[in-house]
This record gives sequence, structure tokens and C-alpha cells, in this order.
Amino acid sequence: MNQDRAREALLAVRAQVGQAVVGQESVVTSLIIALLAKGHVLLEGVPGVAKTLLVRSIAAAIDLDTKRVQFTPDLMPGDITGSLVFDAGRSQFAFRPGPVFTNLLLADEINRTPPKTQSALLEAMEERQVTVDGEPHALPDPFLVCATQNPVEYEGTYPLPEAQLDRFLMKVVVDLPPRDQEVTVLMRHAEGFDPRDLSAIQPVATAEDLAAGSVAVRTVHVAPEIAAYIVDIARATRTSPSLSLGVSPRGATALLLTSRCWAWLQGRDFVTPDDVKTMSYSTLAHRLSLRPESELEGVGVSAILASAINSVAVPR
Repeated sequence: MNQDRAREALLAVRAQVGQAVVGQESVVTSLIIALLAKGHVLLEGVPGVAKTLLVRSIAAAIDLDTKRVQFTPDLMPGDITGSLVFDAGRSQFAFRPGPVFTNLLLADEINRTPPKTQSALLEAMEERQVTVDGEPHALPDPFLVCATQNPVEYEGTYPLPEAQLDRFLMKVVVDLPPRDQEVTVLMRHAEGFDPRDLSAIQPVATAEDLAAGSVAVRTVHVAPEIAAYIVDIARATRTSPSLSLGVSPRGATALLLTSRCWAWLQGRDFVTPDDVKTMSYSTLAHRLSLRPESELEGVGVSAILASAINSVAVPR
């Protein structure tokens, strides 16, 4: 019963977020899956499609603490993790936590900061802790990094290396809204909507619901045939002549986890091949690297991934 209540509460988050963000239900679901899986998300979209508002709205609907860091070329690692500050009263240095000590960290335009600062997030994302002056400091639970990047403006940016991209559980593309939804957005603003005021969003889920859901997800049954199906998809990307880098075992494990989360949100206790297909693009596409000649030919990663999936026999 706790699991059922947790599922209902988390699904209700989408309706609450809808009071601030028009559409984007699939993006909200992806972020809920990331929270259940205790993974991290890379949000990609042009400026002005409400990426920041989405993250803030989800945090409000689940009653989570959230902080935002605007990544810039002069941002230092200590600006994220925190640093030692001299305490005159006690005549000693004390640790002052940085913005990474939160439940949901919005790393805005992560590709605008140099690799040294980008790597400051690696330990936090992987180990759920930061180390300052040799002392580890545990991060809160839950903890999710939601990083955004602009796909159209590359001047003055530092593309994320493959090793860091692989740390993100999913990459979610926030598309421009259809015409009718964009009209709805404008009418809301005409009626006085303020994106800085999220008082209309009520907490409908809690960190306890996320914890119960995370436990439930681990009990979702995965048949050996489904596990083999995921492995075969990963291996098909590794042999693609258009790719220089295919899906690693970590990527296959990530697809298994996101497929379980999706199945649980659908009210099932087992994973189907359709669950795997549904989650494959957001979980795997950012882990693939095109060969230079494929880029020149205009071949897209999504098309190559689709070809790899279609080349694998679906289990019955």
C-alpha cells in the first residue's frame, strides 16, 4: 500500500507542475524517473523553454530543497562544493557548504564553465559527497543534479567530455511547444502569471514517497530475456560503423534501471520490451559518439540508435 500511495503521489506531481509549465509532461516524468533511480539529468533546449521553471516547479511539488548555480567561465570549484572559511570566534577554519548541499541542484548552462569546475561535480554525482581539505562531507538524500545546456550556441563553451556525459542517467530534450500550447503560455502571462511565484504549486509528494518508490523499483521483475535484449542493444551500438563510441555496460545498467522505473510508474511489476524501447533514447543517445565522417554526412545519433534497436530481435 505504501508503494501504491507513493506512485499516486508522484504521478500527481505532473498535474501540479502543469499549473506553472504548459505541456512538457514527458520531461516531468523523466525527472521523476531520475529521482526514483537516484540518477542525474542533462536538460537540453534553446533558451526560453522553461527549463529552470520546470526544475523549480518539480522541487516545489515534491517539497524538496533546491538551489541554482549559473555556470560561468570564472566559476571556481569551491563556489559549488563549498570551502574552508576562517572562524575568528574559534580561531580556526570551518567548512562552509556550497550550493551542492541541496536535494535538487540546477546547474544552469553547465557547458559554459571550464573542465576543472565541471569535474567538481563528478565526485558529488558519483559518490554523493564532496571532499574539502581531505575531509568528506555527505550530501543530502535525495540528491539530483539537473544540468542544462544550450544546443545552438557553442561560442565560449566547454563541451562535456564523454566520461562526464556518461555520469548522467538521462539526457532529456526540452522542445519548443506546439502553437496551441504557446498561445496558452501567452494567455497565462496576460492574466498575470509570474514565473517567480510558485505559490500555486502545492506539495503533493515527499522525499518519503521517493524513498518508497525507489525501494519498489528494485523489486520490479526483469526476465533473463529482457536483460539479454538490453545487452544486445548496447552491443549493437558498439559495432555500428557510424559510431566511434557505443554504449558501455554502465549505459546498459542505466537502461535497465530506467526501464524498471517506467514500468513501476505504469503500475506493473515487470519490464516489457516496450518499456526498454521507451527509455532507450533518453538513456542511451548521449552516450554515443559519432565518427567525424558520419557528422560530415549529417547522420544523427537518434537515427543510428534506432537502427541498432531495430537490428535486435524483440523477445517474445
